[in-house]
Amino acid sequence: MASKADGRNDPVPIIVKKVTVVEAGHHGGAWKVAYADFVTAMMAFFLLLWLLGATTEDQRKGLADYFTPTLVKTKEQSAGADGVLGGSSLVDVDNYPHAAGQTGTKTLTVPRDATGGPKEGAATIKRIQIRVTEAIADKERLKRLMRQVRMIDTTTGIRIDLVDDADFSMFALGTTVLTPDARDLLDIVAEAIGPEGGQITVRGHTDALQYRDPTRVNNWSLSAGRAEATRQTLIRHGISRGRFRRIEGVADTEPLISGDPADPRNRRISISLED
Repeated sequence: MASKADGRNDPVPIIVKKVTVVEAGHHGGAWKVAYADFVTAMMAFFLLLWLLGATTEDQRKGLADYFTPTLVKTKEQSAGADGVLGGSSLVDVDNYPHAAGQTGTKTLTVPRDATGGPKEGAATIKRIQIRVTEAIADKERLKRLMRQVRMIDTTTGIRIDLVDDADFSMFALGTTVLTPDARDLLDIVAEAIGPEGGQITVRGHTDALQYRDPTRVNNWSLSAGRAEATRQTLIRHGISRGRFRRIEGVADTEPLISGDPADPRNRRISISLED
C-alpha cells in the first residue's frame, strides 16, 4: 500500500475471502429401521421375561401351544405319525380338523393273491418249517440235524443258516467236501424252498483259525468254495440254476459268535431267498 507521503491517493484494496460451506452427506433412513427393529426385539424380550415371571405353568403351556405351528402339530398327533403308523392302527381315530372324531382313515383293500408286506417273511418261514417237519417226520436221525438250522426274517426275504457246532460239521475239515449229514440236510432244505419264489444267494462263512500256508489255502477261498459246493448240491436236488443270484465267500469277517472268532458255530452256510 502506498503512503500519503508519496503524494498518491490510491484506493484501499478490497480483500474478498471466499468461504465454501460443505453440506454434510445424506445418510438415509436405514439406520432408523434397524434401530426400530432393535427396540421392538428388546420390548418383546422384556415382555417375555415378564410373562415368565407373572404366569403359571399351565398358562405358559397355553402360550407355547398358541405359537406352535398348527399343521405340524396336527400331523404329529395324528394316526400313523412318527414312522410307519407310529404304533397306531390304520383305523385309529385321527384328529385332522376336517373331520374331528371320525372313526378312522380309509380302509386299504389288499388282493387275495398279493405278496410282500411286513409279515410275508414270517409266512414264508412258516411254510418252509411245515415242509421240513413233514420231510423228517419219520426220520429220527434227521430230526437231530434240525437243531443246526436257523431261519431268519430279513428286510428282503428270509435267510436259512446251516450252522456247525462241536458235534456237527457241514464240511470235512479244511475242505469243500460236504459230509453225508450235510447232504441229507441240504436235500431237505431244497425240498422246502423249491416251491417258494425269488432269487437265491449262498454265502459261506468260516471261523478265524488260519492255515499254515495261507498262500495255498485260506479262509476266503475256503468259504467261497463251500458256497459253490452248496449251490451245486441244491441244483442236484432240484433247484433251478436260474434262481441263483450270486454266491459269496466272506471268510471269518462276519462271525456268528463275535466274542470267540474260533468258535465252530462261526462256520456256517447262509441261504437267502429274496424277492
